[in-house]
Amino acid sequence: MTTPRHTADGPRSAWSRLSDHLDENSEGYGPLRGTLGAGRVGMIWLAANLVVTTLLTGTLFVPGVPWSTALGMIVLGTLIGGAVLVLVGSMGTRTGLATMSLTKGSFGLRGSFLPVAANVVILMGWSWVQAMLAGVTVNFLVEQATGFSSPVLFSVLCQTLVVALAVFGHEGIARVEPWLAVVILAIMAWVFTVAFTSYPVADFAALPADPAAGWSGIAVLDVVIATAISWTVLSAEFNRLARTPSAGVVGSGAGYVLSTVAAMSLGATAVAYVVLDGGEAVGFDPTVLVAAFGAPLAVVVFLSVMATNTMVVYGMVSSVVNLTPSRRLRFLPTALVLGAVSILGSTWLGLLDQFTSFLVLIGSLFIPVFAIMLVDYYVVKRGSYAADILRGRGGRYWYRGGVNPAAVVVWVVGAASSLVLTYVLPSPVGATIPTFVVSAALYLGWALAARRIVAGRPVQRHLADDPGAPGAAGAPAEAADAPR
Repeated sequence: MTTPRHTADGPRSAWSRLSDHLDENSEGYGPLRGTLGAGRVGMIWLAANLVVTTLLTGTLFVPGVPWSTALGMIVLGTLIGGAVLVLVGSMGTRTGLATMSLTKGSFGLRGSFLPVAANVVILMGWSWVQAMLAGVTVNFLVEQATGFSSPVLFSVLCQTLVVALAVFGHEGIARVEPWLAVVILAIMAWVFTVAFTSYPVADFAALPADPAAGWSGIAVLDVVIATAISWTVLSAEFNRLARTPSAGVVGSGAGYVLSTVAAMSLGATAVAYVVLDGGEAVGFDPTVLVAAFGAPLAVVVFLSVMATNTMVVYGMVSSVVNLTPSRRLRFLPTALVLGAVSILGSTWLGLLDQFTSFLVLIGSLFIPVFAIMLVDYYVVKRGSYAADILRGRGGRYWYRGGVNPAAVVVWVVGAASSLVLTYVLPSPVGATIPTFVVSAALYLGWALAARRIVAGRPVQRHLADDPGAPGAAGAPAEAADAPR
């Protein structure tokens, strides 16, 4: 559809034409019919997660734990967290809905505003962190070449470019991102080659652990699982692009596991190389690795931030714009407001020193959310959400005034449990797994006690094909909806 350049009142402004274009081409509120096979979905996940934050997370672990232990926990944690990511993503393939839209099934049509708000805050934090890392890296290279140093300035410039790409070029970024992943993989392979040709694998394995760093195998496992949870907020967005559920499962599983294990293992290996080379291990600092491996690693940092952070900002704006079916908010002004906040926040370089705490916060907020979602969809609703989930009010997902109190209570209890197990009463098995189990058990217990389990085996239709979906032939108009 082409936006007209003139109206009855005269020529339309460039602002109006751009705003209308963005509204027409932004992801709609309703279900999306996917067309991609497993290979293409896998490439999307591979490209999305080959990002500097995942790489630098691996630098936190060594020498706090032995290099071999770090690699083992990276693999195990990625498989465990990836299982949650794949299952939530499959909900998107089967229904056509994005992750935050799916929370309406368990939290209620209005109750879902709570996890959506938390999601926007988390995505904003990710945006700040990535902009800072790009800015610090660019500043390091500029300082080496010219002596000029202003990491805040370069962080702001990098984030300004990201916001511009999110508004004007997100479609182009989405198309070229898989090819950027190929470039990043090639440079990562080069770094591995340098590391293992400089020192034998046995030297990496023999590197002594430093207990003073405050890490343990379980703590590493928790952080790796939390990383998967942080990506799960976008899993249904990506996987609803899949043609079939099996394509989504295979593609997302393979793409996420390969990219995470490769990126985190590279981080752990690179910082171990720095230690073996006589340097100091400084976790989550890209300049340490750039100093050791040179400009090619700086290219990885910059390209990954530009590609991934653009889609993070775009996803954040889409989450707000598509919060309700009424579409009261327009894309362009929302993008500019959130973009301005993301640019201002990129000046807070102190957040980089709190990255582990940031991951803990993500896990605390969203592990209970995903436990509730999975139990509600696969067990309570028997793998089927009806078209009522697309309504603005009323219907089977209205619960009490649009909110499911049980889901909110379980969410609060689960988040509190995660924080207690992390900071007050450390668990020998970590915080993430117990939090998931407790949240899932509490929600299932409520569903059993309230007799909410759906009887039989309902047929799951893709909501784009459901005749009861708003706008479909014979479906009731939104205006006629009323609370039940």
